[in-house]
Amino acid sequence: MSKIRILIVDDHAILREGVRALLGAQPDLEVVGEASDGQAAIVEVERLDPDVVLMDIAMPGLGGIETTIELKKQGRRAKVLILSQYEDREYVRRLLKAGVSGYVLKKSAGAELAGAIRAVHRGGLVLDPEVARVAMSEAGPASAGGADPYESLTDREKQVLKLVAEAKSNKEVAEVLGISVKTAMSHREHVMEKLGVHNRTELVRFAIKRGVIRVDE
Repeated sequence: MSKIRILIVDDHAILREGVRALLGAQPDLEVVGEASDGQAAIVEVERLDPDVVLMDIAMPGLGGIETTIELKKQGRRAKVLILSQYEDREYVRRLLKAGVSGYVLKKSAGAELAGAIRAVHRGGLVLDPEVARVAMSEAGPASAGGADPYESLTDREKQVLKLVAEAKSNKEVAEVLGISVKTAMSHREHVMEKLGVHNRTELVRFAIKRGVIRVDE
């Protein structure tokens, strides 16, 4: 029986080491690589073609949401299983929409993590019970107040929103996404127009309110 090949994506080396050690005890699982951020994850997925990507959400540069969107856009076959400390409703909603196959909380991972990896590899959807409760909770401000302006953004614009909210310059955004500075500026203008914000402060406030970035990152 071939092993399930796993890529661990988290910006904390000690977490990656711990998960690698945990999964190393499972005879049917194999950690084939690690990445410390979203950009590196995209490169490693192309190079290693893992079966499952075990992904954190809050990372510098491209986070788990933006990276998942990019992997799906590229048509990668790897299943994405989120391993996060957050049970934020906005995160859960957006990640499910982005096409993740599961969401496990770090505090409850332990021995359950191996089972979750096997389940998503089989094609199932795995949600931590607490995450499932959050996902099934009442509709948020977006649905209560009409159309969600965040959802009016293209996948690329969602990536730009996070990077700009993290105080990255147009040049830095261009470097992260592999686009020209002019294109980065154009995306930024479209983001601000669609969100109805007029400066970086308002954009950052929107990003925090909607869970695009967190103040404790």
